[in-house]
Amino acid sequence: MRRAHCRPALRISLVFVLALAFTVSGALAQGVDHRNATSEHGMVVSRSVEASDIGAAILAQGGNAVDAAIATGFALAVTYPWAGNIGGGGFMLVHPGDGRAPAFVDYREKAPLASTEEMYVDGGSRNNHRWVGVPGTVAGFVLAHEQFGSLPWEALVMPAVRLAEDGFVLNSLAAGAAGNFDPGLNRVLERSENDEFKRVYGKNGGSEPNAAWQPTDRLVLPDLGRTLRRIAVLGHDGFYAGETADLLAAEMERGGGYITKEDLSRYSAVMREPIRTTFRGYEIFGAPPPSSGGITLTIMLGILENFDLKAKGRWAPETEHLIIEAMRRGYADRARYLGDPDFVEIPRHLTTKDYARELAASIDPTHATMSEKLGPRVTEVEESRETTHYSVIDRNGMAVSNTVTLESGYGSGVVVEGAGFLLNNEMGDFNRNPGVTDTQGGIGTDANLIVPEKRMLSSMAPTIAARDGKVVLVTGSPGGRTIINRVLNVMLHVLEFGMSLRDAVDAPRLHMQWFPDRVRFQAAEDPEYADLVKHLTVMGHRVVPSARAGDLNSILVKDGLFIGAADEASSAATGARR
Repeated sequence: MRRAHCRPALRISLVFVLALAFTVSGALAQGVDHRNATSEHGMVVSRSVEASDIGAAILAQGGNAVDAAIATGFALAVTYPWAGNIGGGGFMLVHPGDGRAPAFVDYREKAPLASTEEMYVDGGSRNNHRWVGVPGTVAGFVLAHEQFGSLPWEALVMPAVRLAEDGFVLNSLAAGAAGNFDPGLNRVLERSENDEFKRVYGKNGGSEPNAAWQPTDRLVLPDLGRTLRRIAVLGHDGFYAGETADLLAAEMERGGGYITKEDLSRYSAVMREPIRTTFRGYEIFGAPPPSSGGITLTIMLGILENFDLKAKGRWAPETEHLIIEAMRRGYADRARYLGDPDFVEIPRHLTTKDYARELAASIDPTHATMSEKLGPRVTEVEESRETTHYSVIDRNGMAVSNTVTLESGYGSGVVVEGAGFLLNNEMGDFNRNPGVTDTQGGIGTDANLIVPEKRMLSSMAPTIAARDGKVVLVTGSPGGRTIINRVLNVMLHVLEFGMSLRDAVDAPRLHMQWFPDRVRFQAAEDPEYADLVKHLTVMGHRVVPSARAGDLNSILVKDGLFIGAADEASSAATGARR
């Protein structure tokens, strides 16, 4: 281990409290905007103050970006159970920054061995054991550490152990503290039907059902602390074997779930080649299948590269029209072709420049294309938006873009008895109705049907842009199927229109996903954008308003500085000092 040269970490905290007010904390934060941080020595931008601080401390100890990303991820499993987890899965994109090729860690959940193609045809509530996929987070972090880590594994997990055992101040988990996709813990407890969830997350162990959490209360998670301690000591086997595996398998049997100890022992995260493309001289690295993020972004960027977007300006109707049409075509191909590459063949032409030029040529510059003209309707099951994204870069330029999820907020709502962690409900991301497509969103295409040990399709899109081998932008987002377009918006704002990172993250976001045939625009009812909406309507687009939400926690590298921008629904951009 390298000797750490430690100074206090620069802590810029965006704390989400009851009044939805933003505050700055930390002795070194004077004079710095509370949603931004700038550093020469590394940056962590995540949803949680405590998690970002832990990641920055790892950087200060001499750890690299992967070390910090792992420590941040385990901390989020404690402080942000809405989406942070060890009972779910996700994707980690790594740009080493030293000449080595970028790499991608796929730790998406898998279908249990007992899965069948038609197991969810009848639908039903997803807040139960039946919808849980085999978790991948711990295996993914272990694999990332084996490939890129520099500090000892235990050093990366123990900060989360202490956080769980000592507790943390609730802040955003308190009653009424939340926006559309992050309801307060008190409200979730009121509707929970899982006794263990109520015991673990309820005030005074759930013994007082009407006792409400306050934003200054401390939540202690001893069972989760013990599970994390086993992971710290045993690594992969601390979760997929031994006591934790016994507890998880027993929970599945008790609740009628499908995961067995064999499912756990067979699970492995995998290394995949990132999706690679170029845009305006930048190298773009994205998520490969079973994520749809990288390929869909590649299609859309490839289309837009054929137009001079800056000629009219960012908010000109002509510019927005082209972006909408690129989104329409990218999402159409996403729905048709993408799934787990271990089970389906992904067409190679989707990421080629020639194909992008063909799609660009099909765009009428003055009129919207009706979505039905791009082919038969192929509507997918809508993904939940309750995910979280964080970005990390170290002083040597190694960068990590990591997106992790439980699917719904708090996943299935099931806490493993005696182990203290929440389980996902990711099985709902498969196509559940073989051969059936309907106007309510049912789909039966083969690429994403349920097969034992198959990984379900995702829209998660951790993304890194580089130039001359050096990282320029690290970004990603939660948001279900809106994720890819959120990332596209920020990338265009920075790489095409030259916005500051703060402006790029704050700007209104546009979303079109082929079907339904409508454009969701966050500023649709803002008088400042009334003329834009009017012109788009004349061109044939149906523009509707949408709520603002997301964790587009991003990092820009400019003039030797690391610039972190936490999204308005996020919690902390923390710059590291050596």
